[in-house]
Amino acid sequence: MKASAITVEENGQSRYQQTIQAGVHRLLADESTDMGGAGLAPYELLLAALGACTSITLRMYAERKALPLTKVSVALRHEKIEVDGQKVDRIEREITLEGDLSDEIRARMLEIAEKCPVHRTLSSQTQINSVVR
Repeated sequence: MKASAITVEENGQSRYQQTIQAGVHRLLADESTDMGGAGLAPYELLLAALGACTSITLRMYAERKALPLTKVSVALRHEKIEVDGQKVDRIEREITLEGDLSDEIRARMLEIAEKCPVHRTLSSQTQINSVVR
């Protein structure tokens, strides 16, 4: 798979606001709105990536299997919790599947959701190589 070229840079519109350029698409990132930000906060972008990947993966699976899935929606929440004295990240993901789907198909769809590429990346060790210019 070819790596995506995304650029993020300060735009001078507020103290922390960033412009994200992904091909022809532009987004704003900032601190969270409760801290005075005016764009999506970084963790909101992370959750959006997981939610979009989950929904797309389930739609592709339903099409391949000719399942009567009429709509997918994904609600996500992120929080820091303490486990054994250490702070860890927890993401709650609630997937709503609309259509005439049996309990067996719904269970299989959950298995497929666990295999979406972004979920696998977040659940694995990821290597990030950085340079400063």
